[in-house]
Amino acid sequence: MFTAALFGGMVLYSAGFAGFLFAVLPPDTAGASIRRAFPVFYLLVIVTSLLAAIFVWSSDIWSAVWLGVIAISTLPTRQVLMPAINQASDSGNKTRFGVLHGFSVLITLAHIVISGWVLIRFVS
Repeated sequence: MFTAALFGGMVLYSAGFAGFLFAVLPPDTAGASIRRAFPVFYLLVIVTSLLAAIFVWSSDIWSAVWLGVIAISTLPTRQVLMPAINQASDSGNKTRFGVLHGFSVLITLAHIVISGWVLIRFVS
């Protein structure tokens, strides 16, 4: 259940929530809202992936390890990469922002793929 929540939450947030905000709000308001929401999003990814890892540990150690990888890799994403993205945005450095934001997108996509793989292992 935690793995499904992790997968669904990441897909919904990255594919739905962020795009929705930029579609319905002025860019400054949408950007400020996203900036406030991302720390919470990353915290939920960390907690949910850790809980999923704990609950699956006894039945599938490899899935637990991969869920742990999600949690561990999200910590520096939240604590280091996200502030660097915000700083690049604030300073107007579009190239640096683009590279850092692209890296964060790749990390999230990897997390979605990993959690989806774990989910498929349980369904099949």
